Amino acid sequence: MVAPKKGKNASAQSKPGRSLALILIAIVALTGGMFASGHTTPRLGIDLAGGTSITLRAVPEAGQESAINKTNMDTAVEIMNRRVNGLGVSEAEVQTQGDRNIIVNIPKGTNSKEARQQVGTTAKLYFRPVLATELSGANATGTPSASETGGASDKATDKATDKATDKATDGDKATDGDKASGTPSDSASASATSQGRAASDALKADPSPSATSSEGASPSPSASASGDDAAAKLQQQYAALDCTDKNARAKAGDGAKPTEQTVACGQNSQGQWQKYILGAAAVDGTEVDEAEAVYNTQTAAGWTVTMKFTDKGSKKFADITGKLAQNQSPQNQFAIVLDNEVVSDPYVSQALTGGNAEISGSFDQEEAQSLANMLSYGALPLTFKEDSVTTVTAALGGEQLHAGLIAGAIGLALVVLYLLFYYRGLSFIAVCSLLVSAGLTYVIMALLGPTIGFALNLPAVCGAIVAIGITADSFIVYFERVRDEIREGRTLRPAVERAWPRARRTILVSDFVSFLAAAVLFVVTVGKVQGFAFTLGLTTLLDVVVVFLFTKPLLTLMARRKFFSSGHKWSGLDPKALGAKPPLRRTRRPSRPAAGPVDPKEA
Repeated sequence: MVAPKKGKNASAQSKPGRSLALILIAIVALTGGMFASGHTTPRLGIDLAGGTSITLRAVPEAGQESAINKTNMDTAVEIMNRRVNGLGVSEAEVQTQGDRNIIVNIPKGTNSKEARQQVGTTAKLYFRPVLATELSGANATGTPSASETGGASDKATDKATDKATDKATDGDKATDGDKASGTPSDSASASATSQGRAASDALKADPSPSATSSEGASPSPSASASGDDAAAKLQQQYAALDCTDKNARAKAGDGAKPTEQTVACGQNSQGQWQKYILGAAAVDGTEVDEAEAVYNTQTAAGWTVTMKFTDKGSKKFADITGKLAQNQSPQNQFAIVLDNEVVSDPYVSQALTGGNAEISGSFDQEEAQSLANMLSYGALPLTFKEDSVTTVTAALGGEQLHAGLIAGAIGLALVVLYLLFYYRGLSFIAVCSLLVSAGLTYVIMALLGPTIGFALNLPAVCGAIVAIGITADSFIVYFERVRDEIREGRTLRPAVERAWPRARRTILVSDFVSFLAAAVLFVVTVGKVQGFAFTLGLTTLLDVVVVFLFTKPLLTLMARRKFFSSGHKWSGLDPKALGAKPPLRRTRRPSRPAAGPVDPKEA
């Protein structure tokens, strides 16, 4: 009989247990990670779980085609993500699709009409003076709120938990707070002093341009005789505001006009939520000409954000910073408010003229760049047109998932029946391989949900069903190669080894073509079709892993069992049923006579 080649390859194939142990360890590790993460089921897409999917397309303004670029699209995604999460939505998805589309997927249980109004509209960015602030909710430290105090308080506001409470006498900056300055060279810091006003008094001293007094000490319009009710209502809103509640944050300041005082929420550097009473808007975000994140090498400020205002904005900013610098804390501080949320609240120690300002603090590069983007693009950097809105009920999504699972089960059952009928005993190896592939696919999909945001939608389910045929095709290629070797007259063990190199090449080429098609489809398509392409590509890669580390080693082990090696008629490898030729044998050459003297008689 023709024996398999000896050497390194033969030695490796003689120990298939190593490959089986490797894939077993991988399955156990991935399964353990799935249970440890708490996500034991794949994340479902909008079309299966129910919800609203909004497709927005960037529309260039006249002569502004170049504005549609990756930077602006990413900035728009960031702003939209802030808005949709501000609605109290959990696990909402905002992501780019192609060069100029943004897909917003909002799970069930959300007001889709409100979401549509929030997502694509132009944001509002304002610079407002801070009148009062304190920690909110469970993080509050007990400082009296607006409704709890009727006069001036000798305590600094609770902002002191986040920022330094003593003003440095030598002009050094506060330890943790943000700071606004004119230029890096004349940076001076100012922070809260022990003479802070309580919220009820702060309402009477709005230093914004809308205040009637140039000194900012006389009552603002909202606190005038005709507005006492509005001031009292604002105090009540401030006292009741709990910024640790998403719904409360989303509704804070609703309906407030730029010329009115309002309440808002924001986070300090420790991640604690704070609530604010803010004066009338002093500067509009559209009056910021540009903002940039800069690393300041001249001082120890590190990453800072520089701002340049328009001519109109420069005058307004100089006026408000001059008034803030003359007041006691907390009125030497202004808030940058985006979509009714405070994104930064720097302190001011002097009037900032010249149209340039710098915000410094304990920023890292990412935080500085994010703030610069917000200042530059308080409004969306691009105009978007609503292309489509798809609303799917949970019931309809469940029906689609149920139908998809039934289709998958039918397809899998037909494949198994075909294998049983045609390959008999070999179908055991094929079915085990299909189960391993299905298990790996499920676990990986469950892990990809929380890690990269992968959501299993209906096209993705279709991709998984198609993958059943691709995976089964790999087994069939290998099995047929083995049977061809048996037809040539070889026994099973050498047939398994000789068939593998040729089958391996065919399998790799076939899977490469499938993966290439999936990759191209993923790149050029938009929307849910990408789910189909992603699943198809994933299962194609897993097919290679399963065939190499499970199917081939398992068949090598089974070839050592008498049921298969003897060619049992139910094994699927019966030589007679396959029409095998007589066993191949080596042709023995006649031995040559030994060299030596020739016998005269024989000669």
